[in-house]
Amino acid sequence: MGLITGLFTFFYHLPQIYMWLLRPYYTLSFLLSIAFLVVRKCPGLCEHLPSQREDGNSCDFDWREVEILMFLSAIVMMKNRRAVTLEQHMGNIFLFSKVANVVLFFRVDLRLGLLYLTLCVVFLITCKPPMYMGPEYIKYFNDKTIEEELERDSRVTWLVEFYANWSPECQCFASVFAELSMKYNCCGLKFGKIDIGQYTAVAERYKVSASPLSKQLPSLLLLQGGRELVRRPQVDKKGRAVSWAFMEENIIREFNLNEIFEKCKKLSKGRNEKIEELGSLPQEHPNGKQPISPLQQEAESKKDK
Repeated sequence: MGLITGLFTFFYHLPQIYMWLLRPYYTLSFLLSIAFLVVRKCPGLCEHLPSQREDGNSCDFDWREVEILMFLSAIVMMKNRRAVTLEQHMGNIFLFSKVANVVLFFRVDLRLGLLYLTLCVVFLITCKPPMYMGPEYIKYFNDKTIEEELERDSRVTWLVEFYANWSPECQCFASVFAELSMKYNCCGLKFGKIDIGQYTAVAERYKVSASPLSKQLPSLLLLQGGRELVRRPQVDKKGRAVSWAFMEENIIREFNLNEIFEKCKKLSKGRNEKIEELGSLPQEHPNGKQPISPLQQEAESKKDK
């Protein structure tokens, strides 16, 4: 059943995967992930590789390589259980496939291992995962504007993401946060982001660690009037983040987005009704007389005649 579900998910997202593979980052990641498979199975090249198979066939996997590949599959399945978006699933596959390729290449030949490791380092330095460029209702803060915006109106609730551009978790979460902003943005609930990798003083002010070891990125804070109401992930006494899945359902439930959104809608509806009532009331002229309608003016002009 799990295999059928996985295949259905793969074919459902196949057009999106195809569009990803057209981007240099994903294309190179895919090629690096299948590098050992290509080298081991490529005719004219695999014959020169050493093998521990009893039949001496160097163009097929030996038992140790099969073990490593099976272990890779198990690790990817475990990591993808907590993955939220398709980008996270693909990112886990690419990451652990590269790690397995490093082990496999070093096991075959030290020179091949060093060459592959060098290619991975160059790829990591030169290629960055593409940023989310879809629609969103998010305001981007800097160190000078964040407090001014958050404290401008105490009636407005802000859901702010503290992120860093270098963090893969933040990059994968960008589409989820953008989708939430499209659904729940209103006059009383707004969404914001700030790059604490760039503005470290803001990170210290709001007690969000930008260290990869702290696992606090991304962090979501619900703020009203500059006062913190809810924070995820929570931080224990040792300063470490408590594990928390950044799924859309979890965010909606933990931050009470449905309740806040409904309150904002009721307030907006009440304000609009008051404005309509005020607009329908007769207005007095500065001299204190009631305004005369065009029909009344016409009737009075006939009477004068």
